[in-house]
Amino acid sequence: MFVDSHCHLDRLDPRTHGGDLAATLDAARARGVRQFLAIGVTLEEVPGIAAIAREHDDVVISAGVHPLHRVAEEPTVEAIRETAERFGAVAIGECGLDYHYLEKAPESVPSREVQRERFRRQLIAATELELPVIIHTREAREETLALIREHTDPAIGGVLHCFTEDLEMAREAVRHGFFISLSGIVTFRNAEALREVARRVPLDRLLIETDSPYLAPVPHRGKPNEPAWVVEVAECIATERGISVEEVAMQTTANFYRLFRAAVPEAPAGVRESLRDAGLV
Repeated sequence: MFVDSHCHLDRLDPRTHGGDLAATLDAARARGVRQFLAIGVTLEEVPGIAAIAREHDDVVISAGVHPLHRVAEEPTVEAIRETAERFGAVAIGECGLDYHYLEKAPESVPSREVQRERFRRQLIAATELELPVIIHTREAREETLALIREHTDPAIGGVLHCFTEDLEMAREAVRHGFFISLSGIVTFRNAEALREVARRVPLDRLLIETDSPYLAPVPHRGKPNEPAWVVEVAECIATERGISVEEVAMQTTANFYRLFRAAVPEAPAGVRESLRDAGLV
């Protein structure tokens, strides 16, 4: 069994199975993907992904505000918390800091100050709800880690999703109770530093994701990504570690349910029982 721990099911590319979400999920299920975490990037979009989750028993959702999105009004801690509770989110996010575009196009993205305050509020809401956080971080290493240390409980933790930083940052996040999620980027030819992360971060701290419809893995580069291709991410990790893809699938699935505890009731019955028998959830 595989889990796609981060996908944007409300942004399906029309070229993917003719834009048919049910067909897209069926294609993933046919490859052994049995759980999907659909990610919220604005609070206004959460009702839409919640509707997807109601239609598909194997879909769970998060609620958050992406650092790069401009919004009419910055959400309060209370608004974030209320949205997550109302729609049954299993995590807060994706949230975080992304400074990549600040010099290139500062007028098109929120300022550092706005991003930091938005991130801080989401971390506080997650702590109050005792939910993990899904963090997007780019060119903001020290501030991301500082806010994690200040505002998160290691017993609850979270994940650095679509990780593209170095091994040192990964290890620091793991020390604070976080998981590292690898996407199709790990398969790219120029991603040797990221493959080192795949080799050296403890397997019990790794997750796999597609971030679909973005970042399709090799051999699908240039196409819109889809949840079925999380298997290619698992295969790459298995190759780098010299282990079977079945072991990667088993451990990353267990990791997913250890982190996103609110998703356990939505797990396939046999998986739920196995996790409990093993004391993993």
